[in-house]
Amino acid sequence: MPKKTILLIQDHPEVHRNTSDILEQGGYAVVKAEYDERAVELARQDPPDLVLCDIVLPLMNGYRLLQELARDPKTAAIPFIFLGDKTEGVVNREKRALGADDQLTKPFEENELLVAVEERLKHSLLFRRSFAEDVDGMNEFLDLARGAGVLKELSQNRKTRLLKEQEIIFREGDLLQDIPFVVQGKVRAFRVNKDDKELTTALYGTGDFIGYQGLLQDGLATESAEALEASKVALIPQEELLELLHGDHDVSMCFVKMLARDSDEKREHLLQMAYASIRQRVAQSLLRIQERYAKADDQCIGVLISREDLASVVGTATESLIRCLSDLKAENLITVDGREICIVDESGLQKLAHR
Repeated sequence: MPKKTILLIQDHPEVHRNTSDILEQGGYAVVKAEYDERAVELARQDPPDLVLCDIVLPLMNGYRLLQELARDPKTAAIPFIFLGDKTEGVVNREKRALGADDQLTKPFEENELLVAVEERLKHSLLFRRSFAEDVDGMNEFLDLARGAGVLKELSQNRKTRLLKEQEIIFREGDLLQDIPFVVQGKVRAFRVNKDDKELTTALYGTGDFIGYQGLLQDGLATESAEALEASKVALIPQEELLELLHGDHDVSMCFVKMLARDSDEKREHLLQMAYASIRQRVAQSLLRIQERYAKADDQCIGVLISREDLASVVGTATESLIRCLSDLKAENLITVDGREICIVDESGLQKLAHR
């Protein structure tokens, strides 16, 4: 097993040498950097497993260096420990949010250094693993965060809400006291333009958080959400999610990744809306819904969604959607039986979608 790499940023030669010796004797590979600008460059070229950094540096202080690393996706998730004197204070909540996981006060004992490094590496590894994309995975993640001391009063029994088909969960601009998490069912997020036309912005299913963007908008929902069918959501208090984001760097990075699962899909959907023809958008939307929701049977892959909801996903009028579905049916790409649309020629639909 390869050694864990520690990037040591320290401009005092004796402290630099002694700290490096302790780490190497503890089984770590040490990359040494005496100057802060050089340290940022080294971290970006070959990201280490952990950064040990003095608070006081010649060109920029350790907090500035931490900010530089936090801005780069390649280095943002690296565990970070400060080395400081007693007069330099402790790592506060704001610095922890940037990624400062701990602080050692100089002079420190050999065992104190090795224990701090080992604990931070274990903690980081714990939260970088994958969690199931369902309610069990969400509960496992939150319970793990609580066990790590991040959430001191995390409620074990989270409230749930049963939703009827087409029931509104929240509307754009609502103050969200709780963030819904889909336990079962299908949900769409949408916005309404000045002509009162709805445009579906995202599709959610089991294992998805809804409305989390509101955490960045003073708790106000940035879009509306509606159940596409009878569904069940768990209600996670906003305070708990904010505590996750602010309380621990490793936890917040893991949580952000969970919340950002649909970011690529949203970006792709916007590009399709901007540049694709209606036929292409209908094909793309059917394939998206199939991937997100549909269950395979012996004959076809069924897509059960109302024409109005499908039109809002495509971004067109319902009448135009119905004409396009008729064309796709005539071309033997789909079959239509009431609300159920079956994709019978997936490869043909894929060719149309990406023409």
